[in-house]
Amino acid sequence: MSSIEFNQLLTSNTEFLRGFAFSFTKDSEDANDLIQDTFVKALRYKNNFKEGTNIKGWLFTIMRNIFINNYKRKKFQNTITDSTDNSYFIDASQDYSFDSVTTQINEKEIRSAIGNLSKDFKVPFTMFVEGYHYDEIADTLGIPMGTVKSRIFHARKKLAAKLEVYR
Repeated sequence: MSSIEFNQLLTSNTEFLRGFAFSFTKDSEDANDLIQDTFVKALRYKNNFKEGTNIKGWLFTIMRNIFINNYKRKKFQNTITDSTDNSYFIDASQDYSFDSVTTQINEKEIRSAIGNLSKDFKVPFTMFVEGYHYDEIADTLGIPMGTVKSRIFHARKKLAAKLEVYR
């Protein structure tokens, strides 16, 4: 299937997705954002789409997973919106029982622990933390995706062991 045909197939399902997006978000702007995110992810993973597969089901699954992931992310953010004129954001999860000096020391220890990882582990881990996807890291470094996942996993384990004292 050509890219043009795939794009037309996606856009022909916009109205189908709009109803589901609105039922998830209860807001038309958020629904439009969810549809857009769905199309972006579908375009990114179009190689995984097999002709003859139910496109509506495939797109709905992508949309549902994006919505669930966004919901979980927002749930753990604990951000409270101040409704005053300036609309400041307050981080409700900040723990004021620690002083800034202790926090700076912990941050230095974490950065030091990451810096002490071997290059094979440090580079993929740092890229992952910066927001790169596994496939992007694999392409950039020229290594298989399984190797990237393994190195990130082992980097986490090594960091957890080095930073055990902060648990």
